[in-house]
Amino acid sequence: MSIDFDYPLAEEITRNVAAALAEDIGAGDLTASLVPANRRVEATVISREAGVLCGIAWFERCVSELDPTARIEWQAQDGDRISPNQMLCRITADARALLTAERSALNFLQLLSAVASKARIYADAIAGTKAQVVDTRKTLPGLRIAQKYAVRAGGGGNHRLALWDAILIKENHIMAAGGIVEALQAAQAVAQAASERCKFIQIEVENLAELETALGAGAKMVLLDNFSLDMLREAAKINAGRAILEASGNVTLETIRGIAETGVDRISVGALTKDVKALDLSMRFFELISPYQRQCSSYPSNVN
Repeated sequence: MSIDFDYPLAEEITRNVAAALAEDIGAGDLTASLVPANRRVEATVISREAGVLCGIAWFERCVSELDPTARIEWQAQDGDRISPNQMLCRITADARALLTAERSALNFLQLLSAVASKARIYADAIAGTKAQVVDTRKTLPGLRIAQKYAVRAGGGGNHRLALWDAILIKENHIMAAGGIVEALQAAQAVAQAASERCKFIQIEVENLAELETALGAGAKMVLLDNFSLDMLREAAKINAGRAILEASGNVTLETIRGIAETGVDRISVGALTKDVKALDLSMRFFELISPYQRQCSSYPSNVN
């Protein structure tokens, strides 16, 4: 599956993997040295639970950094739904290298698959409405781009990537600027000066009166903070399509469908990247054997 993601990933993957390997290996993997040098092995990665696969590029980079000759054959791709006991890939690599790369490679695959899986659950919950579930900046330090890519793999959307690529005017910004109108005017000037990187201006409002003020001042994207369902429905009527409306605050899997049915365009959910439990994946090693031997042995060639 092709993932629509407009941020360049190559440099990010390089940085993420370099940091992970340096953290784990340090001066050298003592335990892997117990294995004879130059021994080749085969291994498989198995999913122990259902979810959505994500993080293949990070996994492959961890392995290839330690064994450039390694071969990985994937049975699923980023964004694919996966089932318990499904074989995700088969690997042929140097034993020492794969043992050393194993934990970091699986960490990326388990984390990003968990994010993609959660995004898929929330996206499915509002299927058939016009609303889209989007992430926030509540991400793991150093892994924001990776997690936002995973949200897209799971069928969600991205809010701004960081402070540098969009303007989100919140309560404290409004107070410091002197009001909603003043904050929007200042934001327009900043956005024009940074037009090459500023994707949008969004302003947060806390009640319907503030919404009307923001719309009157030309707001094109409004964040409705902790609105009740009745307030969200009224906001959609007041807006009448003039701006993109985003609901935010205390959104759960139990409440998101009702929020989506009020007519808002987007629903931001911090839990997509903040409250994730790694998907249960495991790697199993086998001695390197020939294709003929594999056909004649109990090697799991098709684990579903």
